[in-house]
Amino acid sequence: MKPPSCPGFDALRLSRRQLIKAGGMGALGLTLPKILAGSEYPGGRPPVRAKSVIFLFQWGGPSHLDMFDLKPDAPSEYRSPHKPIRTGNPDLLTSEHLPRVAKIMDRFTVIRSVYHNMKNHNSAGYYALSGHAPPTDDQRLRDSIDLRPAYGSVVDRFAPNPKGGLPTFVTFPHVVADGSRTPGQAASFLGKRYDPLFVPRNPNDPNFKLPELSLPNNLNIDRLQARRGLQELIDRQSRLLDHSAEARGLDDYYKNAIAMLNSERVREAFDLSAEPAKVRDAYGRTTYGQGCLLARRLVEHGVKFVTCYFSAGIGGQSITDGGWDTHGFNDTRMYPIIEQYHFPITETTLPTLIHDLENRGLLDETLVVWMGEFGRTPKINKNASRDHWPGCYSVLLAGGGVKRGYIYGASDETASKPIEKPVRLEDLSATIYYLLGIDPTSEYHDSQGRPLMISSGEPILDVLA
Repeated sequence: MKPPSCPGFDALRLSRRQLIKAGGMGALGLTLPKILAGSEYPGGRPPVRAKSVIFLFQWGGPSHLDMFDLKPDAPSEYRSPHKPIRTGNPDLLTSEHLPRVAKIMDRFTVIRSVYHNMKNHNSAGYYALSGHAPPTDDQRLRDSIDLRPAYGSVVDRFAPNPKGGLPTFVTFPHVVADGSRTPGQAASFLGKRYDPLFVPRNPNDPNFKLPELSLPNNLNIDRLQARRGLQELIDRQSRLLDHSAEARGLDDYYKNAIAMLNSERVREAFDLSAEPAKVRDAYGRTTYGQGCLLARRLVEHGVKFVTCYFSAGIGGQSITDGGWDTHGFNDTRMYPIIEQYHFPITETTLPTLIHDLENRGLLDETLVVWMGEFGRTPKINKNASRDHWPGCYSVLLAGGGVKRGYIYGASDETASKPIEKPVRLEDLSATIYYLLGIDPTSEYHDSQGRPLMISSGEPILDVLA
């Protein structure tokens, strides 16, 4: 006997994957009845809110207590030694050393309740760059085909750039590492075709250019195509290529490279010399500052996902370089370094980028993500510094379909743990995909051919404009 129809089920047409997911979330209170009632994200392809993403990765871990989650009423061993100042968001304070940043905080959503439990840079970095927890919290974590791909590689797989010749995913100017290369920066098991176009050159160099995008004088594009055809014939006949995902992707990788060689639009996108000196000065004549300008140029020309790394290493022995891990190099202290290097660069680049995108009509369609792999310890240590703290930290989002002047979540009185609306990195990844119009429950296959969802998180719908 045929069972009676259920209009609610027929209307939603929940997939097997969604039903399994709903059942697995029961312990967290995300039950099937709540999903059926429409109170949770039901899956399906979301509308495109962001055409592109600029992912500003603050390698080393900025201090949330000294930037975007100040606790001026906390005991002295917890609160920032910097004086708090008001910002464009009346509910948000920041450091006295960030007055320009303060003025643009009305453009941002600040998520104050991000947390995880990875205390080592490589593990936390991989988690932040991929949206997936590593198998272990181990500084010896190495890049592996068994680990997940970078956000941009996933975007390239599910929503590739429709504009011919343009890359979908570009990274520069560093490969981040702490002893060894941090996983999560490339395509992993998706294959070479989804690797980013990596630019290992300093955009602050007066002679910055990409020789890879220029043909030798004695080689035109027709001759290059002919050589490529000959190579394909040799490869087929000698059967040198196996059937691995990486090998299969090489062919597309070469084809994409040839397309870029023949693309005037690509060459224009990377031509920083086309920018007026006044604009370049506004971003700051630093590697990171010019990197932020390059990121704007790339999304303006149609690149979908751009990752700009603040630094190659977690920290530095000099007050004029290195990442945000400022708690132990040659007995230096955190606060002088932050004042003399990290804060001034942030004070220059972040407001300039936001204003530039806004003035060009790009901010509403470009999601800007500013984040590190974790925050810093709530309690200041004996070296007048703060150590690694993944238990609670802040992430900034602007443009690309998110609310302006909004604070999501909250931490306790010392910014030690979330007390309202805790956010996992899985949820952040799902939100990024959702804003780009990619269903976070979409599946790809790992190196063993097993289907995996691109994100196990839930989009943070409250941050949507």
